[in-house]
Amino acid sequence: MANEQDLLSTEIVNRGIESSGPNAGSLTFSVRVRRRLPDFLQSVNLKYVKLGYHYLINHAICLATVPLLVLVFSAEVGSLSREELWRKLWEDARYDLATVLSFFAVFVFTLSVYFMSRPRSIYLIDFSCFRPSDDFKVSKEEFVELARKSGKFDEGSLEFQKRILQSSGIGDETYVPKSVIASAGNCATMKEGRTEASAVMFGALDELFEKTRIRPKDIGVLVVNCSIFNPTPSLSAMIINHYKMRGNILSYNLGGMGCSAGVIAIDLARDMLQSNPNNYAVVVSTEVVGYNWYQGRDRSMLIPNCFFRMGCSAVLLSNRRRDYYRAKYRLEHIVRTHKGADDRSFRSVYQEEDEQGFKGLKVSKDLMEIGGEALKANITTLGPLVLPFSEQLLFFATLVWRQFFSSSSSSSGGGVLNAKKPYIPDYKQAFEHFCVHAASKGVLNELQRNLELSESNMEASRMTLHRFGNTSSSSIWYQLAYLEAKDRVKSADRIWQLAFGSGFKCNSLVWRSMRRNRKPTRTPWLDSIDRYPVQF
Repeated sequence: MANEQDLLSTEIVNRGIESSGPNAGSLTFSVRVRRRLPDFLQSVNLKYVKLGYHYLINHAICLATVPLLVLVFSAEVGSLSREELWRKLWEDARYDLATVLSFFAVFVFTLSVYFMSRPRSIYLIDFSCFRPSDDFKVSKEEFVELARKSGKFDEGSLEFQKRILQSSGIGDETYVPKSVIASAGNCATMKEGRTEASAVMFGALDELFEKTRIRPKDIGVLVVNCSIFNPTPSLSAMIINHYKMRGNILSYNLGGMGCSAGVIAIDLARDMLQSNPNNYAVVVSTEVVGYNWYQGRDRSMLIPNCFFRMGCSAVLLSNRRRDYYRAKYRLEHIVRTHKGADDRSFRSVYQEEDEQGFKGLKVSKDLMEIGGEALKANITTLGPLVLPFSEQLLFFATLVWRQFFSSSSSSSGGGVLNAKKPYIPDYKQAFEHFCVHAASKGVLNELQRNLELSESNMEASRMTLHRFGNTSSSSIWYQLAYLEAKDRVKSADRIWQLAFGSGFKCNSLVWRSMRRNRKPTRTPWLDSIDRYPVQF
């Protein structure tokens, strides 16, 4: 476990001019102590590297035999001239026709089995992200005023939320149901939840069906993920009922799986498509903000109020080979990490009632450290699948050096080897674009520092946080929409979508662009893309 002092950072905050009290009229300052992500690249666990190489070898061993067979065949045939080769084949065919036919039959059978048994490619045809109307747009100042008018919060709670918002990285154009914030009564009702869920899900799906020109009845697999709001009938049933989808559709509803559930939903849709050829799958990722609006005064449970905002994404996947030419992306890898066996990780984001009986999400003070451990395991497993061989070799060599020689060096008094830092892989060589879950400004800062990413690498994540806030599992799709709106995605580009959430889970998606994706005409960034990036 990391040293406690190494996980803390301090910051002096100017709180402005004191309006009352003995220090009225004078500037006041406070010292803020933050918990940072652990420097996970300095403490990589060897078992996760081995797991990544295990994945790599399983998929590459068949391909490794092909060059060997080609080499042997070339050596045999290369010694013959063209005339000698044709004469030999003709003589063999005349005097040993049964052998030739048998060989040809075995060759055709083997080739057929190979193409029929290999996993089908999963294509992303298109996706959409819902942008609410301006009626739901709330600035940080308006957010605090609406919360004050509700009468649910004392001045201490209001001041705490104001400070969180000021340092959150969230802008003044995010979307929240205003009736929920200003409501003096219980706003977390099933009616309010269904109303918000219908608005965001149907808005995203309407746009998706319009963009792709796919009929709802053509969809064979439907996966919906929403962590907090899980009514009966389910959200997937609401969609099927609204669009009158076919009766044999395979529908799934994932609940309680946090901000990384969007990746899990893609993984489930992929598995269903592998089992059901020539099909379409739709994945809907959302979170219902109003249903989990916390009305109490526990500060650890007030934090989600400040960050979570309305949002929804809808993604159309296909396993049909004919869709190769119109698909935007091809799915390359999915790597999932679950740390739920550890009690601290399990309770790091926990839904419960406070002392007053108000329901909400309690965020642990150790969340940054726990998230760092999950992230470390995930990217270490992902590395061997995506990093160039040169990066893998350097990283693995220094890791083995530390694993087997640093302890012996320490016991013998050699401080040079023990002080040697492991080589930090350059993930910028594996990906052209990064879509990191926009949880908060502090989390993005620490991820950028640990992964040594540039400002341009983090731009999509930071601008999504500023424009839309934390939209939970749909956040990574608003970021990809930002990259497309900026016309930055070129043919063969690789995109890394990284998400983490309660449980504690950290999941990665890797896509490869099939073509240059030009600036779309339908995008949630349509009215604001020219103003970004902004400095904050």
